[in-house]
Parts: sequence; C-alpha cells; structure tokens
Amino acid sequence: MGTSGADHLRQIVEETDWYNGIVLDAVVPGGAWKRLPRPLQSWLRNYIGDSIPSNRAIYLQIIVAMKAMPWFCVLPTLLEYMAENGWTRCFASVGEVGWPAYFVYLTIYLVIVEFGIYWMHRELHELKPLYKYLHATHHIYKKQNMLSPFAGLAFHPLDGILQAMPHVIALFLVPTHFTTLILLMFCEVVWTANVHGCIHGKIWPVMGAGYHTIHHTTYRHNYGHYTIWMDWMFGTLRDPEQEFKKPD
Repeated sequence: MGTSGADHLRQIVEETDWYNGIVLDAVVPGGAWKRLPRPLQSWLRNYIGDSIPSNRAIYLQIIVAMKAMPWFCVLPTLLEYMAENGWTRCFASVGEVGWPAYFVYLTIYLVIVEFGIYWMHRELHELKPLYKYLHATHHIYKKQNMLSPFAGLAFHPLDGILQAMPHVIALFLVPTHFTTLILLMFCEVVWTANVHGCIHGKIWPVMGAGYHTIHHTTYRHNYGHYTIWMDWMFGTLRDPEQEFKKPD
C-alpha cells in the first residue's frame, strides 16, 4: 500500500513537472526555473499561464474569428459543390485508383498546398497593400503573450480565403479522394489553432507553434504551413531552438 501511494505521488510530481516545463521552458532560458522551490515553480507557471494571453486578448480574437467564420465557410462549401458537379478531379473511392496511386496523389496534393500557402502567406507580408488591408488584422497579435488558439482564426475574411486557395487549385491538378479532402479541411482548422497555441511539439520537420510564434514576432520568417521545408528551401527558416541560445 505504501509503494502504491509513493508511485501515485511520484506520478503527480512528474505531471506537474510536465505542466511547468510546457510554460516555463518557453520563457525562462536554460531551465533555470528548475532550481526554484517547487511551490514557486507552480506559482510562476500559473502566473505566466494566466497572462499568456490576457482574457481581453482572447475575447478580441474570438470576436474577430466569429465575424470572419461565415466567410471562411464559403470556400469549403464551394469545394463540395464543385466536386459534386464533377468540375474537379475528385474521386469517391480509393478503389478507383488503388492505394499506391492514392498515396502518390495525396503527396503531390500536399506538396502543392504547402508550396502555394507558403508563397501566398509570404506575399501577404511582402506586398504592402495586402499586408496593410488584409494580413495586418491577424498580426496585431505580435507577441507570445498575445497568442492563443483563437488567434489562429482571427483573420480578415479575404486573407483566410486567399491562404486556402491552394487547396482549390490543387483539386483541378491532382486526383483527390473526396473523403480525404473533407478530413484535410477539418485538419486545417485544428492545425491553425495548434500553431498559435505557443506549445511547441518539437517534431521535425513539423512547422510547430515555436516556429510560428517566431513568425509573429519577426514577420520575416517561418511562412510555412505544415512543415519547415519551404522556409528551408527559400531561406526564411528560423529555428526556435536557437532563440534562447547565447552566442559563444
């Protein structure tokens, strides 16, 4: 019974260490927080956690997102309508093409989307009118303590539609499984919320929240979508692991 109780307490300690690490590793370089007394670690985590972001920032993000949402829904509605009418290269069953071809087509589709979203996003920054009148709405959240998953949907409606256009273009170029397309549309919403959540998964080559937080603070790096490859290829990659490292 004593061993079981000890194991139970150890699990609680490990879990709170994990919570502390998620928040404090992002703001206290070098793991210095681990030398603090445990109650102070928990207090600091809760204090910072409650401040990233503020309730007001979250509220404003929700308002912007809800205003844009009816317009965001136009594009997937249009995609379904075009697929139903045979205007795209969508197919209904994997059996129509076979599994090997399915995975080849899916890979090509994702490469086109990755390439297209990278350049669309980059041009929304580099073309000043597009940035001023569209993308700046999203980039008012320019610090880590202003970001939350809600910021992932807080766009000017036309901005969000433009960044999703590579999905439309890919449908006319690549045979695409319709059910997979619907799943990808769902994943888009989950993903854009995830990369604005300030919790970096550190899974190479995924464009996680750490990379995207840098994008919101420098405006010139990490334009990619699912992966870091386009930023690596075109010279705009900035690694979050290097941010807190001091020069020798």
